[in-house]
Amino acid sequence: GEFKTAIKYHQRHLEIAKEVGDKAGEGTSYGNLDNAYRCLGEFKTAIKYHQRHLEIAKEVGDKAGEGISSCNLGCAYQGLGEFKTAIEYHQRHLEIAKEVGDKAGEGTSYGNLGNAYRCLREFKTAIKYHQRRLEIAKEVGDKAEEGRSYCNLGCPYQDLGEFKTAIGYHQRDLEIAKEVGDKAGEGTSYYNLGCAYRGLGEFKTAIGYHQRHLEIAKEVGDKAGEGRSYWNLGNTYQGLGQFKTAIEYHQRHLEIAKEVGDKAGEGRSYCNLGCAYQGLGEFKTAIGYHQRHLEIAKEVGDKAGEGRSYCNLGCTYRGLGEFKTAIRYHQRDLEIVKEVGDKAGEGTGYGNLGCAYQGLGEFKTAVKYHQRDLEIFKEVVDKAGEDTSYGILGNAYRCLGDFKTAIKYHQRHLEITKEVGDKAGEGTSYGNLGCAYRCLGDFKTAIKYHQRHLEIAKEVGDKAGEGTSYGNLGCAYRCLGEFKTAIKYHQRHLEIAKEVRDKAGEGTSYGNLGCAYKGLGEFKTAIKYHQRHLEIAKEVGDKAGEGTSYGNLGCAYRCLGDFECQGNLMMAFDYYHSSVELYDDIRASLHLNDQWKICFRDQYESAYKDLWRINLKQGQVVKALLAAEKGRAQALRDLMATKYQPRDSSTHSASLSWVPLSTVFIAISGPCVYFWVCVSEDNIQMRQVHVNNYKYEDELEFFIRLLNKTVFKEIGTRDTVTIENPLLDSPKEEKVANDVSRVDVRHSQSSALKKLHDIIVAPIADLIKGHDNITFVPEGPFCLVPYAALEDSNSSYLSNSFRIRVLPSLTTLKLINDCPADFHMKTGALLVGDPCFKHIIYEERLLVQLPGARKEVEMIGRVLNVSPLTGEMATKNEVLKRISSVALVHIAAHGKMETGEVILALNTTRENPQPQEKDYLLTMQDVVEAGLRARLVVLSCCHTARGEVMAEGVVGMARALLAAGARSVVVTLCAIGDEGTLEFMSFFYDALTKGKKASEALNQAMKCMREIEKFKE
Repeated sequence: GEFKTAIKYHQRHLEIAKEVGDKAGEGTSYGNLDNAYRCLGEFKTAIKYHQRHLEIAKEVGDKAGEGISSCNLGCAYQGLGEFKTAIEYHQRHLEIAKEVGDKAGEGTSYGNLGNAYRCLREFKTAIKYHQRRLEIAKEVGDKAEEGRSYCNLGCPYQDLGEFKTAIGYHQRDLEIAKEVGDKAGEGTSYYNLGCAYRGLGEFKTAIGYHQRHLEIAKEVGDKAGEGRSYWNLGNTYQGLGQFKTAIEYHQRHLEIAKEVGDKAGEGRSYCNLGCAYQGLGEFKTAIGYHQRHLEIAKEVGDKAGEGRSYCNLGCTYRGLGEFKTAIRYHQRDLEIVKEVGDKAGEGTGYGNLGCAYQGLGEFKTAVKYHQRDLEIFKEVVDKAGEDTSYGILGNAYRCLGDFKTAIKYHQRHLEITKEVGDKAGEGTSYGNLGCAYRCLGDFKTAIKYHQRHLEIAKEVGDKAGEGTSYGNLGCAYRCLGEFKTAIKYHQRHLEIAKEVRDKAGEGTSYGNLGCAYKGLGEFKTAIKYHQRHLEIAKEVGDKAGEGTSYGNLGCAYRCLGDFECQGNLMMAFDYYHSSVELYDDIRASLHLNDQWKICFRDQYESAYKDLWRINLKQGQVVKALLAAEKGRAQALRDLMATKYQPRDSSTHSASLSWVPLSTVFIAISGPCVYFWVCVSEDNIQMRQVHVNNYKYEDELEFFIRLLNKTVFKEIGTRDTVTIENPLLDSPKEEKVANDVSRVDVRHSQSSALKKLHDIIVAPIADLIKGHDNITFVPEGPFCLVPYAALEDSNSSYLSNSFRIRVLPSLTTLKLINDCPADFHMKTGALLVGDPCFKHIIYEERLLVQLPGARKEVEMIGRVLNVSPLTGEMATKNEVLKRISSVALVHIAAHGKMETGEVILALNTTRENPQPQEKDYLLTMQDVVEAGLRARLVVLSCCHTARGEVMAEGVVGMARALLAAGARSVVVTLCAIGDEGTLEFMSFFYDALTKGKKASEALNQAMKCMREIEKFKE
């Protein structure tokens, strides 16, 4: 490893060769000089000498020398990161070796080609070349070369994440090195075994092998090998989270690299030191080291090293929260890996960009980059990279609140970590799964996964992972209401986060401790911890964490305001407002990805709810209504605003004069229902009802869902509703003021319809009396209440007294009312009934035809003088072709139970002969993308009123139609049979053709039906 001394001797050899006119010796000297400079990492100088050697070899007709020169030039260009140029030279060496019958040279060429393709991350191609090298080594009986072939085969398998296969090859290499007495080769085997075990997350075993390599390197005087040992020991201790020990080893590597003049090794040392200081949270120190690495990489022409420097600088700036600067560096890294043809490096580049955009809160862009990096890792069969991508994607979807998708990705991550034997990665997967299940409310399953993560973290010595496990266990126990146990775990997490200098983890610990102390009622202590979390979130640039901190501070000050002074309520309001503003900024960055916005909004429900509650506590009824409205149907509002392009869709003005009289805005908080009623212009009245003396919101929501289920049975629906017991593991008891109206219908013998009437209508009966219309803007389970069928104490239906409309939000009404007069079509109708279901097996059953639906649309067709689409004509493609150009859409078909999406006839042209859902199912996404200008859409289908109730509202087909541009949507809820449906639609369309509005026509049709003896119930 004393390369400078070697160069001195090679220079003397060159002088003498020139002096005596020994052309071949001169060429050899150049070859030796270039090898020495290459070992120093001075690849450009090395290339100069190799080129001179090549010229002389050609000049004297030394074919073998020409081959050796080509080989050495390939290795030098490989050192520069110019892998494609390197491959050209290695191919030339191979041709010459075959031409002159140099079997050993041929083997060397295959080995070098394998190494170059490995650098390009084309691992399967690399393996193919190393296998060929192994065959030749066995053929010529070169035992040492056979050992090196095993070594080289182990490395690409290691890169593929197949660590156990890699270990098998490295063990075989070790056996041969011992057999032939190759001490240096034995050291190299230990080195590779250490790296493979580190890849498996078995850090302690890895350290043992690297220590053995270090001993041998010292024994044989291999200074460069000694430096590599320090480098690997440093990286392994880094994997254990022991960054200070890692820094000591990296410093020792740096000293040796400088001592032997290894410029490339010096650059790597700076790189590793930067990563270690990054792990300590000392990002500015880390940047200094990464900048030094960048300078050296440019100086020696190491293109790959330059790319790594940009990558590491990007990661460090991410740690500082400077995500825009990070993106700039990651973009530069991506350009370089594309330039040198490093496909897997390209995947890593996209992954890093995804993480940076995630830090900015731009989750849509982040997921796009993570999806791209996953595609590349699959393409190049990089198991380790694919594994990491699944984990990152799972976390991105969890940040969006899409927990089921997150679980799917984390499960895939877990499968791969087990498959390749990555113990540390397996632990991380369990931790991520625990977080996703906790977000779904399954706290006991979450605890099971977090305990497994903790066990593995301790087993492999992963200190940072151990801290994270404690934090996650604390969160799960806190959700179960076990606050003291939670505090114990959060304190342990905080200690470890400080120990390993994990700044973001430290901030999270403070936030979690604040929540736990709030649960114990120690609000002042909670505030202290949340303030600390907020400071750190701002410091590291964690936007979502900052929003959460503001929300938690608002909650703690609100709780203090209940017991102490009004000033605390003002503080609470300011914090809630800041929280909501940040969440709105993040939501806006999701652009028009509806599903992500819905999930994101669902995750941060409490901040929006608490904001309007503070307004109410201060007696500001209208401001409370505006705050509650701001959180309603946000994703739908964004989609509709895109359609209608309003000049101003804001509802945040002091006047709500545009709101229709007798509009009832319903909200839930704790065990109470809140009603805002528009009595007259600029007169909003507020009523609050405490239901059944409940203590918790979950109890109230469960009771309303149960009543809805009972109602559906009483009036006969087209499907059943599954109700599960509420999760009361994390009780959030709310104090109820003494002046609140109280309704207790639990022991009443009246019907569910009457109970719902007592909860919803009776408390506001005096406010809506005398009006002809009533517009409900409901929340949560109140979205699925059949308002028209509610009965008073005299068994009179609500629809006997009012024409009823239901809205997702006030803003959606304003958007529709303010849209251009010519936006919606005035003519044309699309009638679809009884599509042909032949060949469609849906949910493992054949669908029956609907002759009643055919009669229904044929009857409407006669009324409107329109030919309906029925049978095989009612295909998905045909419906989508016509749906955007008509004023009326009426569909009578089967609907999907969960969402109300419509089952149509199979498309005649499709990619797969075997029918796929996309060939016949009219989805919510299809409808939104098609765009509608219909004034009215009627869905006379099973389940079309259905959908998942979320913070956004009911996410189903009716919502999708409004988002697509429909002015009004009518959905069926009650099953009255084919004869009843035909009669009802006859009355309904008769009223429409006479100029009645949809709500008037519906009301009239219901009254007409009740006048018929067999339908009046």
